[in-house]
Amino acid sequence: MRLLWPQSHRRLTAIALNLALAGTTAGLMFACAEPEPAPGDGANQPSPGGEGGALKLGALLPATGDLSSIGQNMPLAVQLAVDTINACGGVNGQDVTVIIEDDQTDPTAGVSAMTKLAEADQVAGVVGSFASSVSSAAVPIAVRNNIMMISPGSTSPVFTDQAKKGEFKGFWARTAPPDTYQAQALAALAKKQGFADVATVVINNDYGVGFERVFVESFAADGGTVTNKDRPVRYDPKAATLDTEAGQAFANSPDAVAAVLYADTGSVLVQSAYRQGLMDGVTLLLTDGVYSPDFVEKVGKDANGVSLLSGALGTVPGADGKALDAFTAQWKDATGGKDVTAFVPHTYDATILMMLAAEAAKSNTGAGIQSKIREVSNGPGEEVTDACEAIAMVREGKEINYQGASGNVDIDENGDVVGSYDVWTVKGDGTLEVIDKVTPGS
Repeated sequence: MRLLWPQSHRRLTAIALNLALAGTTAGLMFACAEPEPAPGDGANQPSPGGEGGALKLGALLPATGDLSSIGQNMPLAVQLAVDTINACGGVNGQDVTVIIEDDQTDPTAGVSAMTKLAEADQVAGVVGSFASSVSSAAVPIAVRNNIMMISPGSTSPVFTDQAKKGEFKGFWARTAPPDTYQAQALAALAKKQGFADVATVVINNDYGVGFERVFVESFAADGGTVTNKDRPVRYDPKAATLDTEAGQAFANSPDAVAAVLYADTGSVLVQSAYRQGLMDGVTLLLTDGVYSPDFVEKVGKDANGVSLLSGALGTVPGADGKALDAFTAQWKDATGGKDVTAFVPHTYDATILMMLAAEAAKSNTGAGIQSKIREVSNGPGEEVTDACEAIAMVREGKEINYQGASGNVDIDENGDVVGSYDVWTVKGDGTLEVIDKVTPGS
């Protein structure tokens, strides 16, 4: 049965065509962005992102690099959110524009792109980044320029610690829960599977090390033993070979190896472990950073055509928001039937929240968004799932509590949300399947 959308959504037919033509390459879809203004002095200027100008947003997401296999659909979600709001009246009486940059899953490239968004484009808000290492490098630029930054997937616990210290001045939030929770969920999964001895190997950045720290604490608290607790294995994100790290991680045949990886470098590590004959009888415990068919394909299959990752288990922030079913139908319609991949709902919600907050503030500035972001996401107002209905209510001066596709997106004082986690596995033919849910601390 075909879903019938409200009148405000019917203008999305043209949007669907544009998005379908865009494909999965982020850099091909942004002809609608305004021309770049001349570089300013680094401040978030009143024009064009100020009180009297139209709202201008940026996005800093990995179209290329180590996380591109997951990140490639995120720019589509940003554009869909902006087009959805523009189809029902825009923000503060004007259409919203968006400029999307590829951070290449690299902090240096991310800093360059974020500087452009802040100083040349003078955006009021940025959706991104995905990699915690890129967000760590970019968020000081956002804070310095009074730009609201909402990440759909930077999950390192480091951001919570920094927020508690007041380092972000409220200009940081995320729609995916921090790894404080996911690491606990992975530890709970290891316990549920009956694993007594687990080793760890992680990418040496904020994401990997932060996850490792909480996982080790949580698994030990559950009565488990981390075999390399005193000799953690952390690999260089730019390493060409990882034979030594694979040997160290799989040493002494633990029940499982909790591997916090990115797709490109992670595939190198798994292949090395397989070549060394280290994976027999050891279950890989994986995370959201490699929840992608591309990662499984990169790792490859054995001589019998069985995926080298067969039987691996992992966790990923789930999407269970009240708006998920409606969003899924909208997404498929707008993208020519694409699946809703990991973190796409979180990206859409982050973008919608930016626009709702600007409307609530009656200000198209970063400071305006910052002042209302918790009010529209976690306020005492009426729960609303439809983005057009939500912004219409805000225009009328009504208080709302936006319920997103990813979850209830109740952003707390540290910019965090609490989410649920899907448990996924890799089947022998290399396909991914969600088989369960796990709750932190369960």
